[in-house]
Amino acid sequence: MSGDFPFGFASSGGGGEEPRSPFGGGGPFGGGAPFFAELERLLSWQGGPVNWELARQVAVRSLGDGESSVPMGQQHMVAEALRIADVWLDPLTTLPAGATTAGAWSRVEWIERTLPVWKTLCDPIAAKVVEAMRTGISSGLSQLGGGGIELPSELRDALPAGVDLGALMGAGGPIMQMMNQVGGMLFGAQVGQAIGTLAAEVVSSTEVGLPLGPAGTAALVPAGVAAFGSGLEIPEDEVRIYLALREAASTRLFAHVPWLRAHVLGAVEEYARGIAVDTEAVGRVMRMVDPTALMNPERLAEALGEDVFNDATTPEQKAALARLELILALIEGWVDHVTDAAATGHLPAAGRLREMVRRRRAEGGPGEQTFATLVGLSLRPRKLREAAALWAALAEARGREGRDAVWAHPDLLPTAADLATPDGFVTGASASVLDDPIGEIEKLRDTPPAEGGGKSPGGPTDKPDTPGDSDPGTTS
Repeated sequence: MSGDFPFGFASSGGGGEEPRSPFGGGGPFGGGAPFFAELERLLSWQGGPVNWELARQVAVRSLGDGESSVPMGQQHMVAEALRIADVWLDPLTTLPAGATTAGAWSRVEWIERTLPVWKTLCDPIAAKVVEAMRTGISSGLSQLGGGGIELPSELRDALPAGVDLGALMGAGGPIMQMMNQVGGMLFGAQVGQAIGTLAAEVVSSTEVGLPLGPAGTAALVPAGVAAFGSGLEIPEDEVRIYLALREAASTRLFAHVPWLRAHVLGAVEEYARGIAVDTEAVGRVMRMVDPTALMNPERLAEALGEDVFNDATTPEQKAALARLELILALIEGWVDHVTDAAATGHLPAAGRLREMVRRRRAEGGPGEQTFATLVGLSLRPRKLREAAALWAALAEARGREGRDAVWAHPDLLPTAADLATPDGFVTGASASVLDDPIGEIEKLRDTPPAEGGGKSPGGPTDKPDTPGDSDPGTTS
């Protein structure tokens, strides 16, 4: 596993406050906000392990002052760019237009309209972390108030005389209930900060490689589009149409490849299921930490830093990460391929815009930052150019129908090894699959799986990558 951990947890030895820490002086809690005053306002949340109302507030507030909606003139320009994009894409792919709604979102609207997918993605991870933390914290709290350890004054003063401290600190007691709410606040603030940072950078609803927007919607963020084109000396219309081509292409994939959305999100969830929290380490931290840290979310987050996460990456996680990196590379490679085909001959600056997208990606784009912060993995699909080259080779050898037929079923997709040596996939045994994808799917359905499990793209049964490839999850 990488050095990143879910929800922005980091070692307490980093020193100093992060410039945009949600718990700092400029954050939603304020540097000196009384903890119980915040509890009175926020502890009513009962919606799960992440306080999503707080996450929304933190994300929006992190943007500062900005437009809450896009002016009508810009909405028309975005709608026209997406219309042109679909017209240019129609002759180049068998997948029909995927959007019934064209959106021009402000950064605030991007946050609000993508939150449902973030909730689906982050809640299972947070629930696992919270459960392990609750177990460890319960063990640590059971020793507070005894053995010469003094309770925090706020907690001591709030306890009525004669109250059974052990009952309060039991698994179902109010102290542990409070800790559950603190966890929701903590995760809500961290998730909100990450989503807000992402909203300030993205140009569309699908840029991070996930279908974040509502089904049937293609959307650009005009403020992000303007920032993308700043300094390029390329007409704004060209920049807008090029990014609209990418958005429209992604939308076609997610709309008309019915298994793709669940496959991508499922790969993230599968990786997250392997995240291990050392409950003994949590209990040890709680026994050693200054008790007043319990009353301060930022100090609690620092105390429960990266040392409570097990560093070992399981074979299942490695396989899930390989599948995730592969499917994102295949998606982005296909989008690159069809976008370049559509833009060439129409947009004079198509080549420069393509290189700008690649440079943005190589420098660690929004998608990589988001996965590292929210899910705890360093994700960098390193095979994007290989994937784009494979799709181009398929189109040349088999036509657009043969190329797009590969999306009929996940078992028809190329493996990581196929990306390294595409000739075998394009002209070898897989050629029969492209001739009759439906028949191949029926064959896969009717054939019982081999002992030990069937083939899964990018999974542990794949042929190994070429020598020199780094392990999944490492950055190069």
